[in-house]
Amino acid sequence: MTKEINYNKLIRDKIPELIETAGKKYELHKADDKEYLQSLLAKVKEELQEFEEQPSLEEMADIFEVLTALIAYFDFDEEKIREYQEKKRKERGAFKKRLILDKVIE
Repeated sequence: MTKEINYNKLIRDKIPELIETAGKKYELHKADDKEYLQSLLAKVKEELQEFEEQPSLEEMADIFEVLTALIAYFDFDEEKIREYQEKKRKERGAFKKRLILDKVIE
């Protein structure tokens, strides 16, 4: 009996090889720009949820991989991102103090 599992989600580049090595067949397609961006955004949410459920270096690496793909998609300069990050740290700080704003009273 043949069993099919539908995924319809973005996968890492070497997953087809791993599926073949396992002796299984698959169907896939290459995403156009719109579908790729939507899939990257969905993947970042998926990876964040997995990290929330089980914080680990492996899950953090998965988040970084998706962020790296988003950076490449938008052709952002990583050095510029770091510059913006540092600028915001200087102007507004980081998150090291663990501050939670409850309310502002005017």
